[in-house]
Amino acid sequence: MESPGSAPADPVPYEGVWRFTAPAVDASVPRARHAVRDLLGRQGVPIEEDVLQGLLLIVSELVTNAVKHAALLSPELAVEVAIGADWVRASVEDSHPYRPTALETDHAQTGGRGLLLVREITAEAGGSCDVEHTAGGGKIIWAALPLKTQL
Repeated sequence: MESPGSAPADPVPYEGVWRFTAPAVDASVPRARHAVRDLLGRQGVPIEEDVLQGLLLIVSELVTNAVKHAALLSPELAVEVAIGADWVRASVEDSHPYRPTALETDHAQTGGRGLLLVREITAEAGGSCDVEHTAGGGKIIWAALPLKTQL
């Protein structure tokens, strides 16, 4: 245990931030999901299987939204994964200024529930998510999940 005023503990070996760009096309959805899964495995991140599957679904939904709704004004998107000692944060950035909101559940609708799903997965895992504007006029949609189950 550290005493007050002592240096912070060394970072764990899997901590860091990784960012990659992809064209705003359908093929980027599975590529982004696989890239995130491979990154977490390569870094040895201690993530529980249900949290991993939730995170990968979130990445898929966020990239899909960027492809479907932002591609006209944002032909490229960026995926960022930030990993801390006890959390992982995935975000997708595009150049489109529209800030989406999670839609209410409408069982007659066959689509349009991606952000609602992201919010539900995040809340169930004990994490948080939000949409932020970028300095360049676009947006970043992110979700942060704990690596360990909260008791």
